[in-house]
Amino acid sequence: MALRFRTLAGFYDHGHDTLIDARSPSEYAEDHIPGAVSLPVLSDEERARVGTIYTRQSAFDAKKIGAALVARNVATHLQGPLSAHDGAWRPLVYCWRGGQRSGAFATILAQVGWRAETVEGGYRSYRRLVSAALYEGRIGHRLIVLEGHTGTAKTALLHLLAARGEQVVDLEGLAGHRGSVFGALAAPQPSQKAFETRLAATLARLDVARSVLVEAESSKIGNLLVPPAIWKAMKDAPRIRIQAPLAARAAYLERAYADIAGDVPALERVLAGLTRHQGHEQVSRWQALARAGAVRQLARELMERHYDPSYTRQGARRVAPVLGQVQAEALDDRSLAALAGDIAAILARSGDNQA
Repeated sequence: MALRFRTLAGFYDHGHDTLIDARSPSEYAEDHIPGAVSLPVLSDEERARVGTIYTRQSAFDAKKIGAALVARNVATHLQGPLSAHDGAWRPLVYCWRGGQRSGAFATILAQVGWRAETVEGGYRSYRRLVSAALYEGRIGHRLIVLEGHTGTAKTALLHLLAARGEQVVDLEGLAGHRGSVFGALAAPQPSQKAFETRLAATLARLDVARSVLVEAESSKIGNLLVPPAIWKAMKDAPRIRIQAPLAARAAYLERAYADIAGDVPALERVLAGLTRHQGHEQVSRWQALARAGAVRQLARELMERHYDPSYTRQGARRVAPVLGQVQAEALDDRSLAALAGDIAAILARSGDNQA
């Protein structure tokens, strides 16, 4: 039986014991429905082989060879990861379009005696719902943006506010990037589709009757684009502004970017990318500071000459209302905890954190 899900909430609350992605490993790696396990009925190589036979030889031969491969791979799953399930297990299987791959897998599982079902439309039907939520119209959540110059610990404050019970979306965390030219993390960023799946799933868990805090971002985080519905909501959202002196921000960045500062060759390569904005002489100075381990001074100069002027230019174009402003003379753990309390108080006064 094929089940039709008309909402993302339906996909997330499918009610089955296991959600199985029967697509190839590369399809699963690009993106998948949250919570799905990868049990491919065809490997990437097998899928390519069957497709080639289908287009260049005959559909019948492709189906015959594909059926043999599917049967062999499903047998491996039955003898491996599925071997411990008892008769009460209820799997839900999907593939790209809800067609032959998931249908074949579910048929074999049903013959074993399990109540296996498939997803009508497969992953493609899920992807349509994600696209509709993030690309069409407006999101249902009211966003509030935390803004401040580079180094004002906005991401850290989001996490502290989440611990206090506020609703937050960490876009940089979902995108696997810290949002600046120095923001790449050790792990590669997810695909654009996987980023959007993470974002849609995060929003689906939040109460639309309460405001959601996000960090001020550009329209691109690393290599990933912020989807249009989110970006529009962020541009129109009211703001809470964070202010801290340059020295405090430089000290904070020295701690927050210790991993990058420790890889001097990589840091020099990233700095070289600023040459077209700052010129060879300035970048050479910054690279020398990196080699000397003068991370705090480097952070200070980068903010003074590169990031702060850009922030000021962008701020001049903003017209969204400011709910309040918080000020810190330091950005150590104790100061950040106090700042989080001040931000929560602004939300309470404006009625934006009431359940």
